[in-house]
Amino acid sequence: MGVSTSAPAAGVRLVAMDFPPVNALPVRGWYELADALRAAGADPSVRCVVLAAEGRGFNAGVDIKEIQAAEGHTALIGANHGCAEAFAAVYDCPVPVVAAVHGFCLGGGIGLAGNADAIVASEDATFGLPELDRGALGAATHLARLVPQHLLRTLYYTARTATAEELHRHGSVWRVVPRAGLREAALELAGEIAAKDGALLRLAKAAINGIDPVDVGRSYRFEQGFTFEANLAGLSDGHRDAFVARSTGKE
Repeated sequence: MGVSTSAPAAGVRLVAMDFPPVNALPVRGWYELADALRAAGADPSVRCVVLAAEGRGFNAGVDIKEIQAAEGHTALIGANHGCAEAFAAVYDCPVPVVAAVHGFCLGGGIGLAGNADAIVASEDATFGLPELDRGALGAATHLARLVPQHLLRTLYYTARTATAEELHRHGSVWRVVPRAGLREAALELAGEIAAKDGALLRLAKAAINGIDPVDVGRSYRFEQGFTFEANLAGLSDGHRDAFVARSTGKE
């Protein structure tokens, strides 16, 4: 359980999340993921990173139970900072990052996939931000990288999800494959990327990030300020308590 790193092919690092039951990461998990991604990118022999997950889905966001069980605002602040660190580690990774997404990609999962350079998804993958139902705001910055503006707003306001096939039609998902073939398909794309000149790949990643029209780190931190404002205004606890009650069967 946790974050693991392996080398399935020359020039490729596989970073995998495994936080049962649903890959809702605790505060330490976001930092652990950030550290693993940075270590992979810092290795001069690595030319592409694949970000994947074990279990039922790619990522269900933050561990709301941890936030509700903590005293004061320490866990909420920790989750805010941890998510920002992990999302930045994907975006700022010196080499391309391919996200292999299966099952649910929600909340923080959108932050990770939205900051990746390419996405390969399984046929059962769904993408969305249930933030308003959880008393939070955030990751619209990253969903905006996956869908057009009006769809972004509708998905955000309704907390609905989009399928992998829908995102493929919008051009943000490279391939949609059967779940059993997801890891192989992601590694195939990573291998094609890793076959290029490593030094040029790192220059290309820096150049593409440099012409990005949106400062994703700054934009996301701006969003997070509203999450904390909602919390201080007393708007968030009720939604998070209701979610915990539903997820534990105590509703």
